[in-house]
Order: sequence, then structure tokens, then C-alpha cells
Amino acid sequence: MISKITNIIISIIAFVIAFSIAYATGIDLVMKVICLAFIIQWVMFIPAYIFQTEKFYDLTGSLTYLSVIWYSLASTSDSFTNLTNGANLVIVLLITLWAVRLGSFLFMRIHKDGEDKRFRSIKPSSTQFFMTWTLQGLWVSLCSMCALTAISSESGVVVNSLFYLGIGLFILGFSLEVIADNQKTKFRSVPVNRNKFITTGLWAKSRHPNFFGEIVLWTGIAVISVSSLQGLQYITLISPLFTYLLLVYVSGVRMLEARADKQWGDQDEYKKYKSQVPTLLIKFWK
Repeated sequence: MISKITNIIISIIAFVIAFSIAYATGIDLVMKVICLAFIIQWVMFIPAYIFQTEKFYDLTGSLTYLSVIWYSLASTSDSFTNLTNGANLVIVLLITLWAVRLGSFLFMRIHKDGEDKRFRSIKPSSTQFFMTWTLQGLWVSLCSMCALTAISSESGVVVNSLFYLGIGLFILGFSLEVIADNQKTKFRSVPVNRNKFITTGLWAKSRHPNFFGEIVLWTGIAVISVSSLQGLQYITLISPLFTYLLLVYVSGVRMLEARADKQWGDQDEYKKYKSQVPTLLIKFWK
């Protein structure tokens, strides 16, 4: 009973945090799309719980990004053929590229594996499963908030040196993430590597290069957005920090490192790899 109440409280807090930051921007459109992000999660939770499946969880996250970002663009443009700010379209296309790539990658992976093991103990509990979907709404909201605010601001996305710097950072981060994911996918596709850990390519330079790329690309989105913000709107720049905290301390590095330690922790080769290769940063030195 206590755990159920805790799950409900966490779900409420997650929504309050996201909506409070949206409210602080002073832009009605931002508040509207943040509510939309959570509504999509709550609606999709219903069939997911009924059929006890997590197979479209990640895909829903990506579709939510696409929904809120394109809705914001449409709401601030005269029409799709007569955009009031071409720079708005650029940031929307960047996020679209990332969302489509990541969503399809994760969907195909879970389709191949048959399940996401993280959800085994979560799905049977209605409140915990609901909380998980709500937290995805928080993830979408906090990561995209600076872009949504910039698009919805009076000036729209501003084209200056920071705009181009942000695009550069996004391209760098996106490239690192895609390359790292592809390298690991190919490594795992070889039967003899099934119970081994990858130490080649970018994985020889970082134990989690894909997560590093994710943080860099969202930093790029924040840099693109910053010139359009003012006052309390700067709070929305929490995006890359939230991504870092989420990937390092919640669902990414922490869980994978614990799993790797359990599986290979007694192997000298793994101990050497772990001692020589940084957890997150790309090691450009020998």
C-alpha cells in the first residue's frame, strides 16, 4: 500500500515539476504542449497495462517528441509552406532526426529481444507502471522545453554564432550516438560475442559513448535555444543537465555498470578495461 502511494506521489511530482517550469516561461503554448506530452503517456499507459506490454514504450516517447515539437512549429507559423521563422524549422528537424532514429532503433531492438527486462517487475503494478509512463512525460518535457520555449518566443529561434555552434554540437553528439549504437549492434550480432563486452571502436575510448553523444546533442539544442530566452525562461536550459543526471544516475550508466560488474567483475580483462577507459567522456588520448 505504501509503495502504491509513493508511486502516485512521484507521478504527481513529476507532472508538477514539468508544468511549473512550463508556467515559468510565461508562454501558453509551452504549457499546452507539456500537458499534451503527459496526456499522450497516460492514454498509452491504458493498453500497455491491459496487455502487459512495454514494446511500444520507447516508440511512444519518440512520437511524443514529434507531436509536441511539430505542434509548436505549426502553432507559431502562418502555414507549413510559409514559415515565419526558418530557424524554428531547423531545430524541429534536428529533434525530429534524433527522435525518429532513436525511436526506431529502440523499437527494433526490443522487437528482436522480445522484451525489455527492466519492465519485468514493473508491469504487474498498475501504479508503478503508470509512474514509469509519467516519468517518460517528464523526460520529454524537460529535454525539449528549451526548444519549445525558443520556438514559441516572440523572436523565435535566433540565428547567430550560438545557433551555428549548437548545430555543430548536435551533429557531433548525434554522430557519436549513432556510431556507438551501430558498433555495439554489430558486435552483438556475432554469436561468439554474445557473452562478451565490447572494447572496440568508440567503446575503446568510453564505456558509454552513446550516452556521451546523447548529452552533447541536447547541449547543442540548449545552445541553439539560449538566445531566444529571457528571465525565468532560462530555467528551461536544464535540458542537458537533466539528460546527464538521468543517463548517469538513473536509467543508464548506473544500471549498466551494475549489470556489467555482476557479469564480468571477476575477469581481469574487464577490470583492466574499466580502469583504463573513462565511464562517459570520450578518451582522445592513449
